[in-house]
Amino acid sequence: VRLVESGGGLVQPGGSLRLSCAASGFTVNNYKETWVRQAPGKGLEWVSSIGTDGVTRYAESVKGRFTTSRDTAKNTVYLQMDSLKSEDTAVYYCTEASSGARGQGTQVTVSS
Repeated sequence: VRLVESGGGLVQPGGSLRLSCAASGFTVNNYKETWVRQAPGKGLEWVSSIGTDGVTRYAESVKGRFTTSRDTAKNTVYLQMDSLKSEDTAVYYCTEASSGARGQGTQVTVSS
């Protein structure tokens, strides 16, 4: 199982980013994937998940602003982040829920 995140960067408040999580060693459709983040000096925070049935769930702090999806042809999971706030600054990781496998993370910095 291997997960590789990309798409992070520096963005101004109110901006958007789309994170990608390319998976190998398993088929994303057959497993639940989650996005978690870790802000400086804080613990891991669950952000969103997408189940095998395609149902998505979100933390209250990102609901209405973030959208999780997946592309089965590319075996990739996405996190579309809109209306970004400074408090969204963190390293973002995708995980495969059953094994706990996690990628190396991608840094998102929201700052003017």
